[in-house]
Formats: sequence, C-alpha cells, structure tokens
Amino acid sequence: MRQALAGGVKFFQFRNKSGTRKGIYESSLLLARIARDAKACFLVNDHADIAAAVAADGVHLGQDDLSPEHARRLLGSGKIIGISTHSVEQAKAAEAAGADYIGFGPIFKTSTKDAGQTQGIGNLITIKNSVAIPVIAIGGINQANIQFVAKAGSDGAAVISAILSTTDIGSAAEQLVNIWINVRRDT
Repeated sequence: MRQALAGGVKFFQFRNKSGTRKGIYESSLLLARIARDAKACFLVNDHADIAAAVAADGVHLGQDDLSPEHARRLLGSGKIIGISTHSVEQAKAAEAAGADYIGFGPIFKTSTKDAGQTQGIGNLITIKNSVAIPVIAIGGINQANIQFVAKAGSDGAAVISAILSTTDIGSAAEQLVNIWINVRRDT
C-alpha cells in the first residue's frame, strides 16, 4: 500500500476472499491506519462489520453481500458504500438502494476473479449514462487500456494486477495515475 501511495494512488479497497475474518480484521486495521495517515480513502471489501470496527472510510459490496441499507445502518451516513454491478438493472438498483458509487465490469478480460462476461467500453458508457452516482470501471484495466475507460467518462478505475504483478509497484501506480490525469485533462 505504501508503494502505491507513493505512486499517487489515493483510493484503496482491501479484498481478501480466502482469509479468516480475524485475519481480514487485523489486516484491515493496519491498512486503515496507513491510509488515514496518508489521507487516502480505504474501503473493506464485503464486510461492513469489519469496515465499521476498523473505522474504514466505507465498504464495497458484491451482489450477494449485505444490502446497502443494512450496511448503511452499520456504518452510518458519513461512510462510503460501493457495489459491484454487471448490468444496467443492477446499477440502477444499487443507486436506488443508496450506494454512493458502483463498480462496473469486467470491462476487459481479467484473471483476478471470475466476474462474468466481459462488458466492454460501450456498456461502460451505457452505465455511466444510466446512473447519477460515480461509476468505477473494474476488470482487466492496465497501462495499455486505462485511457479508454478514462475517455469513456468513468469516474475511476479499479486496478490490481497492473500494479501488484510488477517489481516496482510505485512506478506502475504512478504510470497509471499519470495516464488517467492526462486523459481526463484532455477530455
């Protein structure tokens, strides 16, 4: 996390699908502190209770997780709730349920998780035009294609492999951030 922070990343989601709840809590506690010290935003994936326990900035939910309404009760009105979506119907439902943002994808083929059929840039534009809340593009985003999601109007891009699979995390993060900033400035 510290290397990505040094590269300019300011929004983090901790995603651990195989850890114990205790392990997820302990890691989240440490990461939340690092993010706070760096004035970065930190979300816990799936677990609203753990997000509340570590005073995270919010939670990111999947379609099969706790409802946004219940997560809001746990976290309060000042916290961020995001939801992964894969269709216009899911995006509109997430917005109606009180989500602060949606993750939409997978935009490109990804090996990080099985997130269903690739959605592509055209569907990203459709989603962006269907909801009023921010849309974060997810799935297979890297240095070669991040400019396309930025040009499509996405409010952000979720990236894992393009940063973590390199030997220089800080440099990889900085490259992605710079591409994003340059494209958004020019559009």
